[in-house]
Amino acid sequence: MTDDMKKAAAFLKERDNFEILTHDYPDGDTLGSGYSLCLVLQQMGKNARVITTSVPKDFDFLKKGIVEQSFEAQTVVSVDVADEKLLGANREKYAGRIDLCIDHHLINRVEAPLKLVEGTAAANCAILFKLYKLMGVEITREIANCLYTGISTDTGCFRYTNTTSEIMRICADIIDIGCDTAYINKVMFETKSRKKIALEREVYDTIEYCFGDRCAIIAVTLDIQKKLGVGDGELEGLASIPRQIEGVEIGITMREKEPDEFKVSVRTNGSVNAAELCARLGGGGHSAAAGCSVNGSLEEAKEKLKAVVSEVL
Repeated sequence: MTDDMKKAAAFLKERDNFEILTHDYPDGDTLGSGYSLCLVLQQMGKNARVITTSVPKDFDFLKKGIVEQSFEAQTVVSVDVADEKLLGANREKYAGRIDLCIDHHLINRVEAPLKLVEGTAAANCAILFKLYKLMGVEITREIANCLYTGISTDTGCFRYTNTTSEIMRICADIIDIGCDTAYINKVMFETKSRKKIALEREVYDTIEYCFGDRCAIIAVTLDIQKKLGVGDGELEGLASIPRQIEGVEIGITMREKEPDEFKVSVRTNGSVNAAELCARLGGGGHSAAAGCSVNGSLEEAKEKLKAVVSEVL
């Protein structure tokens, strides 16, 4: 175990009254991290709650076992947050207040007195699994469900290049605890709402190929979101669509958050570093999956992205 992990374990044991921050547009890894840590801390007799933005209903099962507590916060922990600007609506309140940052992104810009960052970890939940083992806490079925959700979603159900023998051994231990893998796999990877199917059909019509078909771009504008009445739950997972196309090395998904403001997800197939690409636009992430924000109209934002893609191809 690293010194940072030992320090993080001691910190969590010593402190109390925790607020746990996730990133905006929360996914399985940040929510699995947040709720598992909340369960662990409450199991230790401490006060804890998760502070997040809107949570897709598919993730409601992660809250099982969480007790709502009333207390004055003293300690702030961020999980799977690479930059304070990713806190979204919670940024203003918590900027500069994070005491412990636990993250797995190669580039982490969070300013905190104590940081536990493992840039090679497949998922943030994998770091937390090792942390909980070091702390000697009981990993219950509810905690195991949270951890498995984070790991399985960040590895694409163990299909992405970040799937390692270590991550499979961790999941084997989690399964032995009694994790409900069949239920989680069905909810996360095999179930789609009618709205999600309608959205995917709409998105396929937006595909644009460029650079000799080595790059594919899809876009979800505000008009599309309004037309179909979709929210975060339906938008989750769209980033995998362009990368699945034969011959595509860079898959780009553009989601319009506000008028002329796009959240961009980049997925690559190994020949291009997604994190380096997004870093040129002020973002970051992992070698095969990263993100950034781009302003302008849809066409203007696309041109900015294409200019960066042309530099890395």
